[in-house]
Amino acid sequence: MYRQLIQTIVLFIVLMGSLHVQAVPKKYPYQAVTTVGMITDIVRNVAGDKADVEGLIGEGIDPHLYKPTRNDLIALKRADIVFYNGLMLEGKMADVLMKIARSKPVYAVTEGIEDEGDYVLNTEAQHFDPHVWMDVSGWIHATRVVAESLSEYDPKNATFYQENANAYITQLKKLDNYAREVLATIPENQRILVTAHDAFNYMGRAYGLQVKGIQGLSTESEAGVRDIEHLVSFLVENKIPAVFVETSVSDKNVRALVEGAGAQGHMLVIGGSLYSDAMGKTGSYEGTYIGMIDHNVTIISRALGGSPPENGMQNKLATAH
Repeated sequence: MYRQLIQTIVLFIVLMGSLHVQAVPKKYPYQAVTTVGMITDIVRNVAGDKADVEGLIGEGIDPHLYKPTRNDLIALKRADIVFYNGLMLEGKMADVLMKIARSKPVYAVTEGIEDEGDYVLNTEAQHFDPHVWMDVSGWIHATRVVAESLSEYDPKNATFYQENANAYITQLKKLDNYAREVLATIPENQRILVTAHDAFNYMGRAYGLQVKGIQGLSTESEAGVRDIEHLVSFLVENKIPAVFVETSVSDKNVRALVEGAGAQGHMLVIGGSLYSDAMGKTGSYEGTYIGMIDHNVTIISRALGGSPPENGMQNKLATAH
């Protein structure tokens, strides 16, 4: 019983925060391994040429359901430092992260954010909402955590990491302003974002959108027929013009909303495909965190009646229509 309690406590620490084993780089570039692409992007921007960064969970893959492969285990074993999200996003990787943290530094980029008042959102069942990256200010916090973590791991290059982080944060602040301005162009009565699962609540709180996900915070949960019927009635009554699919989640339930609204005489369309738990194609603008959020807010604004720039914040969007 006592041993099981200790294991549970250790597992909770790994999922919620970080276990930091003291280590320093033996050579450059050292090997950094990350879980989701949004974290990979931060670490590449902050670490620069000091690290080779490998992300485990690629485009279009759902991290809630992801189980590490044999190649992932090899990459984690080879890594010098590991970064993950935390707040239970990578729940199925918990055992692996716990084992890795015994021998090398493992950091959660959301470390400390749960101590910042009421920032972290919870469900009625008191499950943490891990989708912090949907609020750019949350990802600014994550960038600072990465800079501090790399400085702790490699103190002789601390100034380099901090300078890179500051330059990246400057870009993120511009993105935050863009999201706020563009989403504010949506008519007030149409600022309702309906998606496949509850990945956008941080975005909603930050930028003034009412958010409704068909499924819960994790894509493991299933939406019932009654849930879909209630949501259809809400969309029809409020004359909402569009709902959205996600690149890493099945579109079945969203299409059921469109069909249900049509049966009640309301024309509801799929306004576009949003990036929720994974970014776009590697090497594309949408395959960066900034491109991901630029895409999302531009698509949402246009479909709900706003007036965003034709091709997004930096005129780089390839899929803005």
